[in-house]
Amino acid sequence: MKNLYDLPCNIAQTLNIIGDKWTLLILRQIMMEHDTYTEILQNLEGIPTNLLSDRLKSLVEDELISSELYQAHPPRYRYLLTESGMDLTDVFNSIILWGERNLNKCHKKLIHSECGHKIEMAYYCPSCGENISKDDITIE
Repeated sequence: MKNLYDLPCNIAQTLNIIGDKWTLLILRQIMMEHDTYTEILQNLEGIPTNLLSDRLKSLVEDELISSELYQAHPPRYRYLLTESGMDLTDVFNSIILWGERNLNKCHKKLIHSECGHKIEMAYYCPSCGENISKDDITIE
């Protein structure tokens, strides 16, 4: 799927990096600290081994993850999210919230760990110091 979209659009260009089948699920596994090839494979039932290997290489090239050798013979790697990869946390949380509102069967919810209630995401303008509504957002 690499560079499938040749459009001057952030969404299209982001999909060129993370829009392949399995890519977001692989990143989620690494976020959940399933950080070796074997752990990722065991937790993603149905992913072909060659596809997992290709996606991991691609994610390293795109600098969303890094690989760290933890065993020399045979070579075994641990995969870690980079700062850029960690920035996808908000994307994952948005998808979870969308799922809560729109899926017939919801599997996950975002909960405030201190009080135990569901959370919502908000838009914030650091210049004004105010929360703003979706209606007050312009895409330029």
